[in-house]
Amino acid sequence: MNSEKAKKGIERAPHRSLFRAMGYTDEELARPIIGVVNSQSELIPGHIHLDTIAEAVKAGIRMAGGTPMEFPAIGVCDGIAMNHEGMKYSLVTRELIADSVECVSIAHAFDAIVMIPNCDKVVPGMLMAAARLDLPTVVVSGGPMLAGRYAGKRLSLTSMFEAVGAVAAGKMSEEELDEMESCACPSCGSCSGMFTANSMNCVTEVLGLGLPGNGTIPAVYGARVALAKKAGMAVMDMLAKGITARKIMTERAFENALTADMALGCSSNTILHLPAIAHEAGVSIDLAKINAISERTPNLCRLAPAGQTFIEDLYEAGGVQSMLAELAKKNLVHVDLPTVTGKTVGENIARATNKNPEILRPIDNPYSPTGGIAILFGNLAPSGCVVKRSACAPEMMKHSGPARVFDSEESAFKAVMGNTIKAGDVIVIRYEGPRGGPGMREMLSVTAALAGQGLDRQVALITDGRFSGATKGASIGHCSPEAAVGGPIALVREGDTIAIDIDAYKISLEVGESELAARRAAWTAPAPKVTKGYLARYAKMVSSADKGAILSV
Repeated sequence: MNSEKAKKGIERAPHRSLFRAMGYTDEELARPIIGVVNSQSELIPGHIHLDTIAEAVKAGIRMAGGTPMEFPAIGVCDGIAMNHEGMKYSLVTRELIADSVECVSIAHAFDAIVMIPNCDKVVPGMLMAAARLDLPTVVVSGGPMLAGRYAGKRLSLTSMFEAVGAVAAGKMSEEELDEMESCACPSCGSCSGMFTANSMNCVTEVLGLGLPGNGTIPAVYGARVALAKKAGMAVMDMLAKGITARKIMTERAFENALTADMALGCSSNTILHLPAIAHEAGVSIDLAKINAISERTPNLCRLAPAGQTFIEDLYEAGGVQSMLAELAKKNLVHVDLPTVTGKTVGENIARATNKNPEILRPIDNPYSPTGGIAILFGNLAPSGCVVKRSACAPEMMKHSGPARVFDSEESAFKAVMGNTIKAGDVIVIRYEGPRGGPGMREMLSVTAALAGQGLDRQVALITDGRFSGATKGASIGHCSPEAAVGGPIALVREGDTIAIDIDAYKISLEVGESELAARRAAWTAPAPKVTKGYLARYAKMVSSADKGAILSV
């Protein structure tokens, strides 16, 4: 056992004395030591209940003959951090989480580990650590929030952001906004649509590191607690069989994850996180390959923000396993891959059935023949940019319009709320990338305000920053190279024509090469926005978005 490095032999008597200081018995120390990393806090709705999940995980570990030892991980609530300086600190926590889990796990010589995340950067941060550590590992999330209800309609967090735009446009009163505020988020759990947190929890299940149900069982259901107990037992089975994380996190497993991403219509942020996780597992994902997968994968699911249904509806329809079963009918997923159940993907889905073809479309009747994500290339984004096309209105799949240029999210949001953005415009928000932000902020406040004003079907937006999974419309993020390093997005001027063709995977700045060359020669890099602390260090080390915004060693 790996833990024997910290507990066996006379030379480890000092170590054992420290374990005894915490009340551990000889019987507990004789068993495998299983790390339980718990991101519970009183800061995030998706994490407030994770103490219950952790206790269930530890019960499962003990039932299967292990000794659990719990330790914490940080997390940021993207919704609460949105639209102010705090959002710069969201993505950057992914690396802190991965680093801290790595540090504690190796320092304490765990034999295996169970990871308990739920929200946006915590899931990928823990998956990155899982790949680095290569221990027997099971990930069990805290589960999704139930949908809210107001005035006969079902709501999610994005409904609130859109309502802000509706108030600004005079379409809703502040009194109605106040009533909605009390109804939109009715329970603990990750926000109720196919936003980034739920996207990553579903993808974890497909990748093979989460048990069936990890992505969709609601946070408040007893089945979620039962799943946590099973996770504790499953990691002990993995330990006995010698199955480690990287034996599951193979290139073909990532192909499955990307295929499921396309079928489910996941958040565009998965295209930031999956390459970063794959990198830690020694697997390379290039953006052109993502388009090839999208071309052959039908989109089967349109939950909020793409539609008016929610994660709880996907759960009732059969969940992620039923989606995989649909894809398997056309041989679109690798079914022979191992998972944390001890069974293959094919064995896991053998009894899965589609219980609601309105929520989860059958493979022969998809929403569209191509996947929910598209990577666009062109002279504005030579290294690519990403759009969640399943949440884009049909009339915006091909669009050309004048650029409205903003050098910060704040200035763009002010223009939207001031009703100065007009139908046909293409909003450009730059210097918000991984290095330029720094931290690559999400732009949900801007996109939701546009939707609330009814402009999401008339206005496109492109940024070197990123979008919340709750974003809908022709919202194109991760424009690479970013403005801060002299990418073409830095050269756009007010009124320039930008042409977008999502189904052709193309985006172009319709300005001549000689003019662009002159602008490039005149461009100078801006001074760093942050010169001290973690963000300053992050900005110096972070890669571009097309590489997953990973840190250079």
